Amino acid sequence: MRKLAFLCLIILATLAVGQQYDVVLEGGRAMDPETGLDAVRNVGIRDGKIARITAEPLSGRRVVRAAGLVVAPGFIDLHQHGQDLASERVKAFDGVTTALELEIGAPDVTQFLKSKDGHSLIHYGTTASHVAARSLIFGAPLQNGTILPKSGPATDQPATPEQIKRIEERLRAEFDAGALGVGMGIQYTPGATRLEVIDMFRVAAERKLPVYTHMRSFGRIEPGSAIEAVEEVIGAAAITGAPLHIVHINSTCLRDTIECLSLIAGARARGLDVTTEAYPYIAGMTAINSAVFNPGWREKLGIDYSDLVLPDTGEHLTKERFEELHSSSNQWVLIFANTQEMVDATIPNPLIMIASDGAEGHPRNAGTYSRVLAQYVREKKTVSLMEALRKMTLMPAQMLERSTPAARRKGRLQEGADADIVVFDPQTIRDRSTFEKPMEPSVGVHELVVGGTLVIDDGKLVPDVYPGRAVLGPGKTGVEKSH
Repeated sequence: MRKLAFLCLIILATLAVGQQYDVVLEGGRAMDPETGLDAVRNVGIRDGKIARITAEPLSGRRVVRAAGLVVAPGFIDLHQHGQDLASERVKAFDGVTTALELEIGAPDVTQFLKSKDGHSLIHYGTTASHVAARSLIFGAPLQNGTILPKSGPATDQPATPEQIKRIEERLRAEFDAGALGVGMGIQYTPGATRLEVIDMFRVAAERKLPVYTHMRSFGRIEPGSAIEAVEEVIGAAAITGAPLHIVHINSTCLRDTIECLSLIAGARARGLDVTTEAYPYIAGMTAINSAVFNPGWREKLGIDYSDLVLPDTGEHLTKERFEELHSSSNQWVLIFANTQEMVDATIPNPLIMIASDGAEGHPRNAGTYSRVLAQYVREKKTVSLMEALRKMTLMPAQMLERSTPAARRKGRLQEGADADIVVFDPQTIRDRSTFEKPMEPSVGVHELVVGGTLVIDDGKLVPDVYPGRAVLGPGKTGVEKSH
């Protein structure tokens, strides 16, 4: 009898251990944009997944008291250039669990993935770079650590049919290495003909992969307006069937952003797979020696030299200073070409998902997501909290589903989803980064869980954890890399 009782105790103890979770987020306001869940729940995390969401008590090796805090899917940034550890840290404090280099793409997918393997706080991935492939085939490969070519023959000359064939071969090899689509910066390669652009969309369509693109031009001057640029890429998507994502539409369309959004809405209404994004700042940033500053840029942008500012010193440029840097430097420069009114009208638009275009030197690297939550949800009240979360989580995850089935487990707070979770205070979350101090981390994120591992705990960065994993396209495995 005693043996039976002892055996029962062992069974009960085993069952109890079986129900224990690695981490429990207790009593937070659980919000899931896909199902509409918005209720106080306990979230149990086990083996990198969300194992349980319930109103019942849960037992965990680590229990986080989340009363009064929002528990939401971690934010997914489709447009993050800064892939260094310093940028990853500020992204984490901004609630980001996945930050991908999709606009332009890494110059070498294999090298990019290898460099981050086991060394990343948050999840990462990249597209195949048309810009880099073109530069390589033209005999002017990009310098280490750069993603944009200097203005010159490799950017401004049209490619021959043989060169286009070699560019396509390079992109296919990058797909095989795990690229999530094609990244195009058409404005940085103005020599690319309309046919070359269509050919690149065709290469993406072969693998049913999307094209993420910085469009050909900005401004209102015809030919070469932002409207024409939107037409070009929507046309390429219609011709080829490749899904299209237009990056930072507010930065390219400027005063005509709402009209550009109406073109996207029209394309979507007629069955085309076209999406877009924006960031909540009035200034853009790019390399001063790039083709963006080919002759005519002041007229197209409607700005002058003094509207260009060096991010590290705050210096407003003169004609002489611009010409000196344009001819000799890879210096990044801030471009103040938008208005607050246009940004405020863009962010609430239902077509807009949030993406940062983050890189060191611009406050959007550290503050994009907290800024949206502070300004548009809490202060202006032009976006509901659930809608803001949808723009930051579900919408980008659904875009990523074009590239990898692994994305179906991201951007959701649901049982079975990846345990990529942000826990934040909706009353205090805010950005602190400025144009003068662009790397100031945001405040208000209490916990950040990446792949089931706490990266931020009680508002502090956890030392010596690197749970970020590669998000890979179907050419590799179609799933995140595991260790």
